[in-house]
Amino acid sequence: MHQSNLRNIGISAHIDSGKTTLSERILFYAGRIHRMQEVRGQGATMDYMDLERERGITITSAATSVNWHGTRVNLIDTPGHVDFTVEVERSLRVLDGAVLVLCAVGGVQAQSLTIHRQMQRYRVPRLAFINKMDRVGADPHRVTEELREKLGCDAVMMQIPIGREAGFRGVVDLISERALYFDGPHGERVRREPIPAEMADEAAAARFRMLEALSMYSDDLMHLLLSDENVPQALIHDAIAAAVVERKLLPVFLGSAFRNKGVQPLLDAVVRYLPSPREARATAFAQQAPGSPIALRPDPDEPTVAMAFKIAEDPFGALTFMRIYQGTLTKGATYFNQRTGRKARFSRIVRMHADEREDVQEAAPGDIVAVLGVDCASGDTYASQYPYCTLQSMYVPEPVISMAIAPLGRDGADRLGRALHRFRREDPTFHVTNDPETGETLIAGMGELHLEVYVERIRREFGVEVEVGRPKVNYREAPTRAAEFNVRHRKQTGGSGQYAHVIGTLDVLPEDSEETFLFEDCVTGGRVPKEYIPAVEKGFRQGILKGPVAGYPVVGLRVTLEDGSYHEVDSSEMAFRTCALSAMRQTFVRTAPVLLEPAMKIEIECPDWAQGTVVGNLTARRGIVLAARMLGPTALIEGEVPLAETFGYSTDLRSMTRGQGTFTMEFARYRRLPRRLAEEVIAERKRTALAAGAV
Repeated sequence: MHQSNLRNIGISAHIDSGKTTLSERILFYAGRIHRMQEVRGQGATMDYMDLERERGITITSAATSVNWHGTRVNLIDTPGHVDFTVEVERSLRVLDGAVLVLCAVGGVQAQSLTIHRQMQRYRVPRLAFINKMDRVGADPHRVTEELREKLGCDAVMMQIPIGREAGFRGVVDLISERALYFDGPHGERVRREPIPAEMADEAAAARFRMLEALSMYSDDLMHLLLSDENVPQALIHDAIAAAVVERKLLPVFLGSAFRNKGVQPLLDAVVRYLPSPREARATAFAQQAPGSPIALRPDPDEPTVAMAFKIAEDPFGALTFMRIYQGTLTKGATYFNQRTGRKARFSRIVRMHADEREDVQEAAPGDIVAVLGVDCASGDTYASQYPYCTLQSMYVPEPVISMAIAPLGRDGADRLGRALHRFRREDPTFHVTNDPETGETLIAGMGELHLEVYVERIRREFGVEVEVGRPKVNYREAPTRAAEFNVRHRKQTGGSGQYAHVIGTLDVLPEDSEETFLFEDCVTGGRVPKEYIPAVEKGFRQGILKGPVAGYPVVGLRVTLEDGSYHEVDSSEMAFRTCALSAMRQTFVRTAPVLLEPAMKIEIECPDWAQGTVVGNLTARRGIVLAARMLGPTALIEGEVPLAETFGYSTDLRSMTRGQGTFTMEFARYRRLPRRLAEEVIAERKRTALAAGAV
């Protein structure tokens, strides 16, 4: 298949916006499945894990491929829950385009903003689909306005609705000036009719607004508009496609996936406006000159370059999902991991459809396939030559919550070890460590649900009954004022000794700084030789791993090295590293350090009659309300709450709202822990350390 007839797209959205239902409809209309399932019934095709079907959420991104009027669309359905944000992150990293799904009532919600930032990070062109037009309170004009205000996008409606809420019957296509209705038991027949007479004026005004917005991206279109001439449809399509590829325009489409309305025009738009691999621009960095970018060409005859963006295991072995950017991936050929230099033979290449697979002999540029039995890490680059180039890796957020885990029976230790090793390879945000004080195995992740899901998978997939400790918050330590250091390290032990001397300042980084640690070398006149400066930085970096207040990592610290001295014979990298570590330990306690706790951005949706109770409960949890608005009978509350106060919140919210309340959370920032609570945390850490010492 020619690359211009290929699209790699993702479907991303805030939780419960209906993206998995939309994926199911796309599979059905494209002839990939012959019977549609629902998320909260037997479980959608793309939610193939038992856990996903039981909970009615998407946990892992699922890949499939469909054919729409001669164009192959590689489709990835991603999770909406923030705990599984790395699934969205790695999917968007390798896609050429995306569909941002929004709820016609909820509009731009917390996770919509996160996904927007991820799309910006990887420069992904996208379309917007306002779903659930049949819900009470649906308002596509308000949602489009929110897209402009909150996301800073030039969002332009390509359709207007025929009817609202329960009376939603179809859409008016503003480009072709036709009314579209979706007939048949599953909306499979698209009927095109003239625009209803009562909507003629509204449609004409909406079309003029659309053309006016598009004229900013096309001189020809602007000329025709100013001359009051008819604008050909082909020119409109070209203007939209060019502006979308440049990420300047966000075309907005409407529908109700659950009611089988509006999906086929969205698929037409995906094929028409989102870029093919040939139009998408991909760059890599030369392996021997890391700062030098190389433009990759989607040419099957060039050296092969592919990214391993996801690792998964199923009953038949390890699967490595790969996106080919350049060259051809051939079954039985050997490729080099650009990070490790190791070569691997790709003995089997498959094209995935959720959990089903289809063997292929080779994959061309733009293809997304899975390779069996390759040992690598998420984000590794494979190429037919070594050294060749490395693709920009994925952003992986740090975990904010941890808990101890142990097998109930002695015979489960090996299986638990295998499970943790596998999940750590699959998910870069899932961390496994050993607590040196207690000897416990700790698992860390992005939230309570994230860890809950992994514990449940350990029980089901590996047959290991485990006990888990209460979730623990990953606190941080931070300085609040500057302190100077002047530390000399001298040691004489027969033969050559050790000598190092450092002078400088520990200071506080600005709150808006993206860095958590900054080291500045201000030494002049060679008082500390240049070859020892990296060792000094290493010493301070080692010191921030465990702060003196309660043994938590240190953040928000600037170290300025101003002066020092050295010995011709006794100075070494080791001596300066040890000296810097001593300086950190001795001086940091004089910066009046405080404990910081992770604060989560929370968005709650609840019935209006429960709003007072929910807000009161949030305040009691040391939370603050940032905004509250009413959407018909539903209250939307945005706030910030400490992670330590959120454990078990889902149960409390259900009881306060008679099961009707939902919420989403994502990490916002670290903020200062009140003194009383800080004292309790420090005392608890000391008790734990004493208990571990006694054992």
